[in-house]
Amino acid sequence: MTVTPPPLPPRSGPPGGDGTATVPPARGAATAAGTVRALPVPVSASRGFLARATLVTAVLSVAGSLLGLVRDQSLARLFGAGSDTDAFLVAWTVPEFAATLLIEDGLAFALVPAFSAALARRARGGAGDPVRSLVTGTLPRLAFACAAVCALAVGAAPQLVQALAPGLPDPRLAADCTRLTATCVLSFGLAGYCSAVLRAHGRYVVPASIYLAYNTGVVAAMFLLGGAWGVRSAAAGVAVGGCLMVAVQVPALWQQLRTGVRSGPRTGAPGAAAHPMDFAVIATVLLFALCRQSQVLIERFLASPLPAGAISHLNYAQKVAQIPMTLSLMLCTVTFPVVARALADGDTVRARDRVERDLALVSCLVLLGAAAVIACAPQIIQLLFQRGAFTADDTAATAGVMRVYALGLLGQALVGALVRTYFSGGRPAWYPVAAMAAGIVATSWTGAAAVGPWGVTGIAAANAAGITVTAALLLAGTGRCGVPLRVRRVLAETSRPLRAAVVATAAGACAAALPGSAAAGLAAGALTVTAVHVLLARALGAEGVEPVFRSLRSVTRRVRHGLSR
Repeated sequence: MTVTPPPLPPRSGPPGGDGTATVPPARGAATAAGTVRALPVPVSASRGFLARATLVTAVLSVAGSLLGLVRDQSLARLFGAGSDTDAFLVAWTVPEFAATLLIEDGLAFALVPAFSAALARRARGGAGDPVRSLVTGTLPRLAFACAAVCALAVGAAPQLVQALAPGLPDPRLAADCTRLTATCVLSFGLAGYCSAVLRAHGRYVVPASIYLAYNTGVVAAMFLLGGAWGVRSAAAGVAVGGCLMVAVQVPALWQQLRTGVRSGPRTGAPGAAAHPMDFAVIATVLLFALCRQSQVLIERFLASPLPAGAISHLNYAQKVAQIPMTLSLMLCTVTFPVVARALADGDTVRARDRVERDLALVSCLVLLGAAAVIACAPQIIQLLFQRGAFTADDTAATAGVMRVYALGLLGQALVGALVRTYFSGGRPAWYPVAAMAAGIVATSWTGAAAVGPWGVTGIAAANAAGITVTAALLLAGTGRCGVPLRVRRVLAETSRPLRAAVVATAAGACAAALPGSAAAGLAAGALTVTAVHVLLARALGAEGVEPVFRSLRSVTRRVRHGLSR
C-alpha cells in the first residue's frame, strides 16, 4: 500500500498566489491528443491525503510501539531488572543515539528539506534530474561515514562503557553487548536515508513499518538465543533488526527512484542540476540530535552508582511514558515534508499555519497521554511487566519514576514539533543547538543536585525540567530563526488542553484506584481521563480537539446516510 500525495505544479506566480494543488483528473479530463490533464483544486483538498497518511503512519507506528513493548516485556521476563539488564541497557545507548541521529531527527531534518527542494526543481524542469544527482552525491558518503563510525565503536567498546557508566558492576558484559549493538550505526544510517527519501516523495507506509521489522528481529533473537547467550542475545537482536530495517525499504526506494528517472526531465547532463547539501546544515542537525540524546547519557551516568536496577527502572518508565509523545508527533512526521515544500516554494504563511495547527493537535494528544500515564502508572507497569523476574517492588519503583518523567512529555513533544520549523528550510540553524545545550545544562545541574536525596526519581525530574527549558527557548526563537509562529497564540492554545489535563489526571487517578484488579483500574482510569480531558478541552475551546469531533460527525453522517438508503 502506498499513500501518494497529489503532485504540486510549478508555481509561476507569487508565493501562495492561487493556493492550488494538482490532483488526478476526473473522468473526461483528457485532451484532444488523448493525454490526461491534471485539474487544479483548492489546497484544502490535500487534507484528505494528510489524514490518510497520518492514519497509516500512526497505525503502523502503534503496531511498532506495541511490538516494542513486547520486546521490553520479554527483556524484563527473561532477564529481570538487575545487573545484566543494566549492562545491556548501557550498550542500548548506541542504538538509541543512532536512531535519534540517523532515523528520527538528525538525518531526516537534513535530507527531507534537501529532497523536497530537489523535487521542486524537478517540477520546474531544467537540465538533469536533481533527485538522482542528490542521491549519487550523498548516499556513498553517508555509507562510508557510518561504516567508519561503526568500526570505531566496535573497537572502542570497553572505553565507551567506562565513559557511559563508570560505576557498572560488570563492564565486560556491557562491552560485549556494545560490540553487537554498535553495528546498528551502519544499518540505521542506511535505514534513515531510505526513510527520508521516501517521505520526501510522499511515501509513508514503508518508512512507518521499519520498527515492526526491527523489534521482530530483537524479540526473535532473545527467545532463540537467550538460553545460550543470556542478555547478549538482545544485543544480537539489535544487529539483526537493523538489517531488517534496511531490507524492508530498499525495494520501495529502488522503485521510487527508477520511476522518478523515467518520468523526470531528460535534457542536459545527469549531474547538471545537482545542488550538494551544505555541510553546515548536516552539522547543525546532527549536533542538535546529539545534544538531545545526551540526556540519556546524563541519566545513566547519574544512575550508574545507584543500587542495581536503577537504570532498568528508568528505562522501562521512559519506554512506556514516551509512547504518547511518539504518537502525538506522527502528524509532524507526515507534515514535515509539506512544510519543507511550502518553504521551498516561498510560501511562509502556509508553512506557519500548518505548524500552528500541528502544535495545537500535538499538545492535546500528548497531554491526554500524559494524564493517563500519571493517573494509571502502577496499573500500566503491573500489567505490562510484573511477571517472571520483574517483581512488585520493581513495579512500584518504575511507576513512581514514570509519573515524574511524564511531567516533561509536553516539553518533549513541543521540542519535536518546533525543531522542524528551524530545519524545514534546508538552511543551517544554530539556535536549536544552543537551546538544546541550555536544556542539557539544566538537566545536568538539576540531576546532580536531585540524585542524592531522591535517587532515580530526581533524575526523572531533572529530565522533565531540562526538556521544558529547551521547549520554551525554541518557542521564543521561532520568530527570528524558524517559521515565524505567533507565540502568544500558541501559548494560549496550549494552555487550554493543559488545564483540562490537570483536572483529568486527578479524576483518572481516583477512578483507577477504585477497582481491585490492575486491568479494571487501568480501564476505569483511562476512560475517565479521556472523557474528562476531551470534554473539558472542547469546553475551553481547544483547537486540537476539533478534528476529532469533525471526524466523529463525518462518520455519524455516513452511518445515518447508509441506514436511510
